[in-house]
Amino acid sequence: MSTMTSSRTGVRIRFAHAPGFWVIAAAFLTTMAFSTIPTPLYAIYQQRDGFPTYVITVIFASYAVGVMASLYLAGHVSDWLGRRRVALLAVLAEALSAAIFLSWSAVPGLLVARFICGVGVGVLTATATAHLSELRQIARPGEDPSRSALISSMVNLGGLAFGPLIGGLLAQYVSAPLQRPYEIFLVLLLLSAVGIALVPETVERLEERPAYRPQRVALPSSARPLFFASAIGAFAAFAIFGLFTSLAPTFLAGVLHHTSRLLAGVVTFAVFIAGAVSQAVFVRLSRPHQLRLGLVAMSVGLVGVAAGGLIPNLWLFIIGGLVAGVGVGLVFRGAVATAASLADPSSRGEVLAALFLIAYAGLAIPVLAIGLGIALLPAQVALLVFSVLILILVNAAVLRMLAAHK
Repeated sequence: MSTMTSSRTGVRIRFAHAPGFWVIAAAFLTTMAFSTIPTPLYAIYQQRDGFPTYVITVIFASYAVGVMASLYLAGHVSDWLGRRRVALLAVLAEALSAAIFLSWSAVPGLLVARFICGVGVGVLTATATAHLSELRQIARPGEDPSRSALISSMVNLGGLAFGPLIGGLLAQYVSAPLQRPYEIFLVLLLLSAVGIALVPETVERLEERPAYRPQRVALPSSARPLFFASAIGAFAAFAIFGLFTSLAPTFLAGVLHHTSRLLAGVVTFAVFIAGAVSQAVFVRLSRPHQLRLGLVAMSVGLVGVAAGGLIPNLWLFIIGGLVAGVGVGLVFRGAVATAASLADPSSRGEVLAALFLIAYAGLAIPVLAIGLGIALLPAQVALLVFSVLILILVNAAVLRMLAAHK
């Protein structure tokens, strides 16, 4: 049962740190789900407006650019402005994005809505990850900190998984599929904002705020090579997620000849949920063992995805995506844990923001490249080139991280 505290005047009401942890986790989950709910809806927009496939990648990339911009400019400010205030602003930005989706559904409106959605996600990702760690540490001081990191990462990936599933179900079975998902999430996001306002603050706001500066990596020079190896691993992992949240429905319909909106949502859901579940299943393995298993799974999965597109074969494409998702979950968790271990508490939000900045570049750049490739090459060839490049990147990054653990 949630414990709440209040002042004698009744003006201040706050959750205790333990329930506050779950309030932030729920808000984080809701926000990440909202960020991927358009995945199965892109085909409906495309059918309605008749724009070419590369426009989908541009719309999707506007989201990733918003994430990257906010991580660079504001992802670290919760270290001195406070976690609660920054998280609240981020969730309200998501609510604004939902309102724009509802009121302006032409391509320019989609670009603006997705960009604002990305801004909110970028700010919240680093802030919520740090806030969850601190709330858990206060509520359960004797607990292994890796448990909080596991929950945070599962919430992140789980939210990304449920968005396409919910969007696909609503697109398949309800009227007004381009309105109803955003109406539902607008309500959920506003409720999340109310919850965040009642969560305890974990950062002491300084009377004199430091001079503002954009994001940088506040690490000793000796730790930077390992940080960047972790970041490249996260970049490669998010590139796979970018493929399944932007172009997977197009491949399913165009190359594999399956046009079900629900199938598009289910496939993306399955890939993300595989990443979330793998972290829980293999949580007792040491970090090096998790990284090795993740590397093998991502490599085998990428081969399966590419082969499924080339043959073409629906089940090979889906199974490849699931296996790659398992690997993504383990590599991503290993990257976050490695980066967090390099930072001291006062700069943890900043370091995590830098990690996610590079990770979300993986969400945007490869997807834009594959969108351009589809315009110039057969879709199967573009998918093959994408798979080979990500395979090279993830092997280089994980092997570097493993070398640091010897």
